[in-house]
Amino acid sequence: MSYLLDANVFMAAKNLHYGLDFCPAFWDWLVHQVNTGAVFSIDKVADEIAAGADELSAWASDRGDGLFRRTHAALAAQFGQVSAWATGQHYTPAAINTFLQAADFYLVAHALAGGHVLVTNETPATSPGRIKIPNACVGLGVRFMTPYQMLRIERARFVLGAAA
Repeated sequence: MSYLLDANVFMAAKNLHYGLDFCPAFWDWLVHQVNTGAVFSIDKVADEIAAGADELSAWASDRGDGLFRRTHAALAAQFGQVSAWATGQHYTPAAINTFLQAADFYLVAHALAGGHVLVTNETPATSPGRIKIPNACVGLGVRFMTPYQMLRIERARFVLGAAA
C-alpha cells in the first residue's frame, strides 16, 4: 500500500502534534517511508508548503523529488475523470473552479491513477461552496484516511531513547 499525503498532513504535524523541534521521530519516520516507496506527495503540495517560507518549507525543500513527485501529462485520463465528477455534482461554479486549480484536484487524480491511499486531515462536508478531498474520494472510489489511521496501520513507533 502506498500513501499519498495532502499538504495539511505536513502543516498540521508541524504546527500541532509533531513539531520539527520536539518530535523529530515523526519526520525521520516519514523520510524512511519515502525511501521505501510507501509514502510520497506531489509537486503541487510542495508548492503549497514552500509558500509558508518556514522551517517546514526548508525541511521539504531538502527532500526534493524523492518525497514530492512530479505531475505528469500521463494523468490526463484521471484529470478528466476528476473534473467530470466535480462538474457533475451540486457544487457552485466557484467551488468547482477553485478545486480544479488546487493541489487537491491533482492529489485525487494521482491517487486514482496509482491506486494510492490519500492521506488528509479533511473531513467530508455537504457544503456546495467547497469540494473537499474526502467527498471527491468517495465519489471516485479512491481510498482515503487520516494521518493517525496511516500511522496505526503502519505501526509507527516514536519511542524516546535512553536519557542522556
